[in-house]
Amino acid sequence: MGESTTKKSFLKKIIAIILGFGPGIFAIGYTIGTGSVTSMIVAGSKFNMDLLWVLFLSCLFSGVLMFAYGNYGLITGETALYGFKKHLKFGKALAILIIVGITFGQWNSLMGILGISSNIIYEILAINFDGLIDYEYETVLITAITVIVIFYLLLLVGKYTFFEKILVIFVTMMALSFILSLFFVQPLPIDVIKGLVPKIPNVPGGKMLVAAFVGTTMASATFLSRPLFVKGKGWTIKNLDQQKKDSITAAILIFFISGIIMAVAAGALFYDGKEVNHVLDMANTLEPVAGKWAVTIFFFGALSAGLSSIFPCLLIAPLLIADYQSGELDTNSKQFRIITFIACLVAIIGPAFGANPIEIQILSQVFNVFVLPAVILGIILIVNNKKVMKAYKTSIGINIGLFAALFFSLVISYNGIVALTEYF
Repeated sequence: MGESTTKKSFLKKIIAIILGFGPGIFAIGYTIGTGSVTSMIVAGSKFNMDLLWVLFLSCLFSGVLMFAYGNYGLITGETALYGFKKHLKFGKALAILIIVGITFGQWNSLMGILGISSNIIYEILAINFDGLIDYEYETVLITAITVIVIFYLLLLVGKYTFFEKILVIFVTMMALSFILSLFFVQPLPIDVIKGLVPKIPNVPGGKMLVAAFVGTTMASATFLSRPLFVKGKGWTIKNLDQQKKDSITAAILIFFISGIIMAVAAGALFYDGKEVNHVLDMANTLEPVAGKWAVTIFFFGALSAGLSSIFPCLLIAPLLIADYQSGELDTNSKQFRIITFIACLVAIIGPAFGANPIEIQILSQVFNVFVLPAVILGIILIVNNKKVMKAYKTSIGINIGLFAALFFSLVISYNGIVALTEYF
């Protein structure tokens, strides 16, 4: 009797830790979606662990930016875009540019996410029902419509804590699936160490992947929405320490989970000279090693990653507009319902035209890079504005981190422009 009670209380403790996770869970939901899963798998399969350094820097700077945006929100009680509009000379133009850029990137991403998730569900069904093979397009489209309708209805229930709980479930399932997959295949330890040395693979598509990597890991949406989610959690200036820990934990987890996905792809595909170009290629990563079970575990992880991103992607445009207007997100307003409905319609475009979701996904991640310098510049100007921050002074360490992030984002944006010109 005693043993089962201790087991139960231990389980309860773990569940409490996971559910006690703050706004950082949204950061993970935004960041590790099908976009980053796709980028990590394609990178692992093509370049082994060579891009681990890009992932490391992206996560390091993400932590700094989440911390800076969160602190700004707690100290001033304002949200980011509203603050830009109010306090910066060209703040209004900057804020509008950011809204348009991020919405474009995230809605594009939504098409890819819905496409990949629907394809995954189709593949799982096709493994079990042979008759579906002739109806791939129809099944994928019907699945996509069903998934997006369910999510839209869930959005109308709209409460922060409700979204947070759903995200926690998906993110946990995703992490566990990929950790399980890692037991089946591992990259060589020396390759992991080599991957931390900066270099851009000099092959077609190398630059594009580096840009997609940063676009998906240093996601502007993650930082901008931070003050809103910190507010949604009910945190105040008394929670500065908690906010700091939450930012660090989120950054470490993003690095850890993304690195595992890359390692699984490197271990399963790179050494065999296989590449990923279609959704099913992703699952074939593991089949030789672990059979059908691996395919199911892996698909489950990728599906959880996709579903955990649909919420944040649907929420982003109304979030940013509410942030710009007043800093309050009203999930029951007419504006919220209309904007999220348009986002749902956009999401179905990819599956409706039968586009290759993997290409859409990587392209949309590259577009995310271009707004990044503006998002970083805005926060640098505002956290160093004495009138805004009052008695609170931003430390030299954080400033060095922010300027380094700005330099990094400019280099990657340039790299992204070169990649796109080569692509088109």
